[in-house]
Amino acid sequence: MQFHLRLLSALEGVVIAFDAIRANKARAALTILGVAVGVFVVVVISAAIHGINASVAKDFESTGPTTFFVSRFPISFEACDGSGETCAWRRNPPLSLADARAIGALESVRTSGARLDMTRPVKYRDRTLPATNVIGFTSNWTVIDGGGDINPGRSFTEGEAVAGARVAVISTTAAENLFGESDPLDKDIDISGERFRVIGIYKYEASFLAGGDRPRIIVPVETARRTLNAPIWSLGIAVIPRGGVARDQAVDDVTALMRGRHALRPRADNDFAIITQDQLFDTYNKIFGMFFLVMISLSAVGLLVGGVGVVAIMMISVTERTREIGVRKALGATRATILWQFLVEAVTLTGIGAVIGLVVGMAVAWLIKSATPIAASVPPGAVVAALLASAITGIVFGMLPALRASRLDPVAALRYE
Repeated sequence: MQFHLRLLSALEGVVIAFDAIRANKARAALTILGVAVGVFVVVVISAAIHGINASVAKDFESTGPTTFFVSRFPISFEACDGSGETCAWRRNPPLSLADARAIGALESVRTSGARLDMTRPVKYRDRTLPATNVIGFTSNWTVIDGGGDINPGRSFTEGEAVAGARVAVISTTAAENLFGESDPLDKDIDISGERFRVIGIYKYEASFLAGGDRPRIIVPVETARRTLNAPIWSLGIAVIPRGGVARDQAVDDVTALMRGRHALRPRADNDFAIITQDQLFDTYNKIFGMFFLVMISLSAVGLLVGGVGVVAIMMISVTERTREIGVRKALGATRATILWQFLVEAVTLTGIGAVIGLVVGMAVAWLIKSATPIAASVPPGAVVAALLASAITGIVFGMLPALRASRLDPVAALRYE
């Protein structure tokens, strides 16, 4: 019986809330908009980060969980003012192809490969891609890069890589943009004024870390260095440990090798960086953790605006319905009944905003998924969190006017004009 009374009271509160919205459209719109913006931000950011996390995890999985990287530059968030004290890494010598070969010869290493990234104009006849990602790789790049395959065509051989042959493997996106419906194999393309022969089409899944589904051209790293003047100072080396060898053991072996090749004294710091996937993931979490906190703060501002609107519209509602409250109390309504009714009204207002924010947020998440490499999806936890946040906002900010209504003296309320 008590449950049915509560349910009827809640339904009555919902109906009265809609009447209040119609009577105070401007204030109600401000309240609903504030809550909707707060919920929208939570939903969109949660969907984007959920999609990015899945993409990053997939990228790391494709390169192998034990793969690590040797770089001239460490991962650092420290400020660099150009001086040697704050930018010590600037004194680090560039890595070389000889370093990559020496690392690959270690007993604990399955393979190692070098990579050089650059941006160059690419042209075929009258079609030009002005700023294309051109990557110089060693011949074992298909083992290290992962996540794709070459079909039709082939990759370049070790002999072609060592000789600096002018051959290229292009991504399917680059093939579509440059050749349209025609077959790119054995056609010549122009990269930064130099002629290259297309020997393969590379199909890979677009991802967040890879920069999405954009045109990519892969050439031998020696060709990139000799012919395209690739910046050798940016060369990086990827290392895959041998099966059965712990990653840390391979890291120790590579560290010892590189220190010996750079003739470092025992107490000298490394003039190179070893970067594991754990470090990359920690860095990623720090960046997106800060970003998420900023977005949550913005959503809190929206909920605060909605909360202030709840106080304003509910206070007006209490004032306008003072005589009604007096009549209900005279007929036996308790303070708890009045408090419950007004809290239901407040939660109804914020709930409408939450639903609008959810619907719009899900629509934007779908657009992000359709138009970008981010596989955005709204996790159930984000939906629950958004609805709970709106309900809590309604309860917290609706409590003051609800308490005021429940404490009205029935005699004074009946005399109110």
